[in-house]
Amino acid sequence: MESVEKQVEKSIKRRPLGSLFFSGDFTDLGSSDAIRKALDRLEDKMIISRISRGIYTRPKKSKLIGQVMPSAEEVAEAIIKRDKIRTMPTGAYALNALGLSTQVPMRIVLLTDGTPREIKIGKRTIKFKKTTPKNLLAKGKISRLVIQALKEIGNGNLSKVEETKILNLLKEEDKKNLIHDIELAPVWIQGIMKKALKNGEN
Repeated sequence: MESVEKQVEKSIKRRPLGSLFFSGDFTDLGSSDAIRKALDRLEDKMIISRISRGIYTRPKKSKLIGQVMPSAEEVAEAIIKRDKIRTMPTGAYALNALGLSTQVPMRIVLLTDGTPREIKIGKRTIKFKKTTPKNLLAKGKISRLVIQALKEIGNGNLSKVEETKILNLLKEEDKKNLIHDIELAPVWIQGIMKKALKNGEN
C-alpha cells in the first residue's frame, strides 16, 4: 500500500510543468491532514511550490530566471474554473485587459457571485468581490470589459484616443451581445457604446 505522499506525488507528476493544483484535488487519496502533510513534504523536496494557502504548482524551469511561477491571472482563472463561479473584471484590471493601460495592476478585482475572498500571490493580490447577479449579466467578452473600464475612467474623463480605441474594440464584438450589454450599462456609457453600432452600420 503506497503512502499518501507517494500517491499525491505520482498524481502531480502526471500533470504538465506549470500546472496549478489545489489541496482539495487529492481528497480521494487520504484525509485533509494527511494531504496537507504530503504537500508540505513535497514542497520541502522542491517537487512543488506553494503559491498561496492551498494553491500549488509544479513550476517550469528557466535557465535564465530559475523557477517560472504562474501569473496572478492564471491563478484567478484556475479558481474560477474550480469553483464554477461567474466573475467580472473591474477597475484597472479591465483597463489593462483592453489595452487601455499598459500598467499591470498589482490588485486584480473581480466581481463574483461566489465566495468573497482575497488571495495574495507574491506582490500581487486577487480580490473576489461579492456582487448582485445583475452586474454579471453582460455576455460579450469585450463589451463587458468596456463597461467596467469606462466606469473606472469616469463620466466626462474619456479622451478622444481612448474613445477611438474602445469603439474599434467594440466593432469586434458579436452584435447581439453588444446590443444586450448596452442595455445593462449606465446611460452615459450607453451613449458611447451605441456609437459602435452606428459606425458598424456605415
